[in-house]
Amino acid sequence: MSAVDITRDGAVATVTLNRPDRLNALDRATRWELIGALREVAGDDAVRAVVLTGTGRAFCVGQDLAAVEELEHADETVAGSYNPIAQTIADMSKPVVAAVNGAAVGAGLGLVLACDLRLAAEPASFSCAFGKVALVPDTGVSWHLVRELGYARAFALATLGRTFTAEEAKTYGLVNRVLPADQLAASAQELAGMLAAGPTLAFALTKRQFRAVGELSFEGALAMEARHQGEAAAHPDHVEGRTAFAEKRPARWA
Repeated sequence: MSAVDITRDGAVATVTLNRPDRLNALDRATRWELIGALREVAGDDAVRAVVLTGTGRAFCVGQDLAAVEELEHADETVAGSYNPIAQTIADMSKPVVAAVNGAAVGAGLGLVLACDLRLAAEPASFSCAFGKVALVPDTGVSWHLVRELGYARAFALATLGRTFTAEEAKTYGLVNRVLPADQLAASAQELAGMLAAGPTLAFALTKRQFRAVGELSFEGALAMEARHQGEAAAHPDHVEGRTAFAEKRPARWA
């Protein structure tokens, strides 16, 4: 049985971690399956939006601690597989929706934070638990938490390892919506479908822009906006959008 599954529904691809007996923990084989799955949907022109989720009662509890040998050279493990997972999600031109069905711990939290939009089931929980095993945050967790929560709150979550609820995650701004568990999958598909039905280039440029602006000066951000606006305005989607607006009808994006 594959540890990572890909299913497709129209222009939406769903990537599912499928090790429920291990709470979707990430060993080397699973990480490489996940990288391969993400790269596959990233390169598929028929896919316009992606959902990332888990099977069973966990979304992902991070590193499989039973794979002790992977931690003997942790720098190589992180650089060689965890970093590419986060980077692939960030670099993907398509929007990625996290559907957090259960516990998201350690690197599992990193997977959630790497996604562009985040939905959580009411029973879902989150923890930056690296400190509990004397490790430091990876998979982009430090980058996201400091920017999204500020230093003090991010440091507290990282060092104290407190588990927080889906509602708390929403209050923190780490997830967009909290839903009953039986509505999560359908809501994630609906949201991804709305994104897939939108103007693909404009959304891709918006994602690239929003990912970059935290590292740019104000002048640099303005220059990027100008470049991207020129690219978007030259695309047929912009002509269709203007025409649809004038004709008071839904746009038919390319």
